[in-house]
Amino acid sequence: MNTFENRNRLRRSAMAMALACSISTPLLAQSHGQPGAWQYSGSVYGYLPSIGGKTRFPAPAGASTVDVSAEQILNSLDFAFMGTLRAHNGQWGVFSDLIYLDASADKADSRNFTLGNTTIPAGTSASLGLQVKGLVWTLAGEYRVLPDPRLTIDLFGGTRLFSLKQELNYSIAGSLGPMAPAGRSGNLEAKATLWDAIVGAKGRMALGAQGSRWSAPFYIDVGTGESKLTWQAAAGLSYSYSWGELTALWRYLDYEMKSGQSIQSFNFNGPMFGATFRW
Repeated sequence: MNTFENRNRLRRSAMAMALACSISTPLLAQSHGQPGAWQYSGSVYGYLPSIGGKTRFPAPAGASTVDVSAEQILNSLDFAFMGTLRAHNGQWGVFSDLIYLDASADKADSRNFTLGNTTIPAGTSASLGLQVKGLVWTLAGEYRVLPDPRLTIDLFGGTRLFSLKQELNYSIAGSLGPMAPAGRSGNLEAKATLWDAIVGAKGRMALGAQGSRWSAPFYIDVGTGESKLTWQAAAGLSYSYSWGELTALWRYLDYEMKSGQSIQSFNFNGPMFGATFRW
């Protein structure tokens, strides 16, 4: 089968909602406890990511590989869960962040052939179905290097697991007038499970005059190991209440793989909205 490259843009049609009955989320909440007192909070948030990346699906013996280049391929979200656990005691803390999703995309197209201005009785139609199941799990310890209420900064280090499975179903048929070439159809699969060490920083900056309820949370990390490079960033705005806060951020997670792997790159990119409750 000839190399195929799909650069379609398909808008997402469902919102990834997650219930994180947890100990805070590093992207949404910060605690300001005294040494010796553990601080907790629970968050509920939704993430609306686009998915992009490039995968080279291995083909059966005697056929060439199939390249799928996807930019915003997510048009049907079948299932998603996102949650975070976090605990903080004085300047020390730990957090664990989990993203799981199951998404799919379908595309069909056809093409007729012409010779000059004359249409000839030949054409080809193709349909593709792509399913993506992914898990991203981050575990890290943190230390607060700047505890000022106007600006808090935590440095952290840990590990991240990236597990991804992509399944491509294809069907190609053609016609040549009275001749009917045999169609081709099949199922291809590509997998990756990678562990990487990461380091990063996160925190928040107060906005406006002292006592203002507005702040700007931020998060960034970078790492490597079994992948060539992975990095993640998030930033946004938060408004606090007596019971907690509401937050809106933009979150981006990117993976670049080492040469020779079937999954060559992958990323999540989109807005995230949440409510945090502290106790």
